Amino acid sequence: MLTPRRRFLAYVRDHRSARPVVSPFLPHADVIAGSLELLGLPVSGDPVADEIALARELDYEPMFMTDCTRLIFDWNAEPGWLEDGVPARAITTRLGPWVWHDARPDAPWHDAACPVRTAFDHAMLCAVCDQVAESEPHIRRYFRDWRERVGEGGVIVIGHPHPAWLGYQIAPSDIFYHWHDDPAVFRRSMDAVARAALFVMQVAMEEGIDFMSDSSYGLEMTSPELFREMDLPYIRRFADWTHERGGLFWYHNCGFTKRLIADGTFDALGADLIETIAPPPEGDNDLAESRARLDPRICSKGNLNLQLLRDGAPADVRRETARIVSAVAARPHVISTADAVLPGTRP
Repeated sequence: MLTPRRRFLAYVRDHRSARPVVSPFLPHADVIAGSLELLGLPVSGDPVADEIALARELDYEPMFMTDCTRLIFDWNAEPGWLEDGVPARAITTRLGPWVWHDARPDAPWHDAACPVRTAFDHAMLCAVCDQVAESEPHIRRYFRDWRERVGEGGVIVIGHPHPAWLGYQIAPSDIFYHWHDDPAVFRRSMDAVARAALFVMQVAMEEGIDFMSDSSYGLEMTSPELFREMDLPYIRRFADWTHERGGLFWYHNCGFTKRLIADGTFDALGADLIETIAPPPEGDNDLAESRARLDPRICSKGNLNLQLLRDGAPADVRRETARIVSAVAARPHVISTADAVLPGTRP
């Protein structure tokens, strides 16, 4: 009998020889715990073990996502370093310490404060990326621990490196300004992030992580031309690298992607699995139309509206799930949510 991990992998590799897969994205421990309690099952307090128990009870194949960029950019708090009352964090590099005064440590990626603001910061970012191999023991232990915790109970996807977002080190509103103001500097930084990410991916693959991955904006934030210029080359590079080593590549985009699917851009990514083919309001896809346009060899995933799941009645969710099953017809599709299940979603 196949384990949940093996069932998931077998379906992505060849859906014709494996049973369909159901895999909601449940990153919030309270939603998992509440669901176990509703079913009268014990809660261990370990979200990984608890979701494996929930998946076993409900017969679905769970997916867990690890980190990636924080393994490269390991910002350490510096006690006593203050600037206008704002605490500082730093990374030591061959060029000296790169210091970041972060006004919003509770928000990992936001316009108020990200470390890359100047040409100096771009140089420091490249220096950090160039020394990632020094952290190999820590990175290896991190992924080994994840594989041991999940075991055969589900698949593990590495977090998205996002070269075009400089690994979350540049504010969203600054990405396109920096790209247009000095494209040579920005490309050097993207290349540095990509090289560091490939090192992390190599370790992750050696430690049994199932999917390498990346993600990007949809057309709610970028244009088709910029997507093909900024994002596509790096995503394809990651996908080709993964396939050369016999692995599977996972691509995530929960935004407006209908046009990128229709014009064949998503087929060119080289992904084995693409999520989330999001419907309105998260995205702009009609699942039947977009799924029919995707290369039939690509497994799609997702589409269940997150607000419906949080606020709708069970009958609404059943009806929408049946629509998803009908819309994908004989095409490979993992029944899932249109991104991570929202906090506060009822068990």
